[in-house]
Amino acid sequence: MGVKQFLRACALASLGAVALSKPINTHRRAAFFEAQKLADPAYGPIPGESAIFNTNWGKAPTWPGNLTDPILPTKKGPPGVDDQVWQNLLAAEWIIFSFYQQAVEIFNESSFIAAGMPNTTYQRVKEIRNNEAGHLRIFQNQISETSVKPGACKYNFPYHDPVSFLALATVLEISSMAFLTGLVQQVKLDHAKGAMMSIAETEARHEVWQLMDIWKVNPLGGPSDTVFPYANEVLGSTGNLMVPGSCPKENPEYPSPSQHLPALGASKNTKSLAPGATIDLTFTDPKNQPKFVPGKQYYAVFFHGLANATVPIETCDWPKKSISVTIPAKFEEKGVIATVIADTPGAPKKETIVAGPGIILEQPEPLGVKLL
Repeated sequence: MGVKQFLRACALASLGAVALSKPINTHRRAAFFEAQKLADPAYGPIPGESAIFNTNWGKAPTWPGNLTDPILPTKKGPPGVDDQVWQNLLAAEWIIFSFYQQAVEIFNESSFIAAGMPNTTYQRVKEIRNNEAGHLRIFQNQISETSVKPGACKYNFPYHDPVSFLALATVLEISSMAFLTGLVQQVKLDHAKGAMMSIAETEARHEVWQLMDIWKVNPLGGPSDTVFPYANEVLGSTGNLMVPGSCPKENPEYPSPSQHLPALGASKNTKSLAPGATIDLTFTDPKNQPKFVPGKQYYAVFFHGLANATVPIETCDWPKKSISVTIPAKFEEKGVIATVIADTPGAPKKETIVAGPGIILEQPEPLGVKLL
C-alpha cells in the first residue's frame, strides 16, 4: 500500500474521523500521520533485526517511542481474536517504556556512580529502554488491522533520585513476571503465547541484572515464578501512574475489562513481609474502598509459585479496626507473593476478588517491606 492509499484508509477508518475532528497544529498533524505509518509491520526498524533496540545510547526516545499517537484501524471488521489482550499489553508497555525513557533523560552516568551504583548502570538503563521500545513495536504488530493500537498517555512516576528510580524499576520488573504468567492464559493463539513468553524471558533478564548488580542479592527466585491468573487486576494497579485525562481518546479502556478493584496495601508501620509475618492490611485509595457484607466470611489469598494459600480474615470491625493477617509461613523467602482479598477460598474466579492484588517482594528484602 502506498502512502496516499494508506492515509486514505486511515481517514475512512471508524476512528479516523474522530481523530481529525478538531484542528491540530502542523507539528502535531505531522506526528499523527507519521504514527499512522506504523500500521505497516514492515515500516521502520524490525525488532530482532535492527541494532537500535539494543544500542541506541542517546537520550532521545528509541523508535517508535517518539511516535506516541494511537495507530488507527486501516480496515473495517471484527477485532482479532487476541486483540484486546495485546491492546492491554501495549498500553502497559507505554508505561514501562516511558518510565525508563524519563530516567534516561533526567539522569546521566555520573548520577548513578554518585549513588554508589556500578559505572555501567546508566548504560544498562538505556539498553533496557531500548528493549522496551522493541516491545512497543512487537505489540503494535500483534494487533490486527481492524483494531486501534493504543498510544501513550502522560505519567507520574514516584521516584526522586537514582536509588528510588532503581527501586521502582525492580518492583515493576519483578511484578511483571506474575503479570505475564496470567496474561499468557488469556490469549488463544499459540503464536501469541509464544510471543508473550519470549517477552517474559527478556524481562527476567532485566530483573536478574537489577538484583545482582544493583542490590547485590541472589537473583534465583525458586523453581518457578509466581503464577497469578488475573493479569488485568495487576494492570489495574498501574492506573495511578497515569495522569487523569491524558490518554488519547481513541485508546480503549485500560485495562479492558476492568473490575476497578480497591488497591491493597500494608500499614506504614510494617516491619516485615516475610512468610510468617503478621501484617495489617490497608486500602490505599480513599475514593475506592471495599464493601464487606456483614456476616459474610472473607479471605486473604496468597499466590506463590504454582500454589496458593487461603487465610480467613475478620472484617466485621473494619474500618474502625484494621484487618490483620499472617502471611503463610510455608512459603519460601524467594521471588514474589501476590495477595488478594476474596469472598471464596482460593479466589477461583476473578469475580470472587474484592480487593487487590498486592505484590510482595521477598528479594531484595528492603524493597519488599515497602511494596504490598
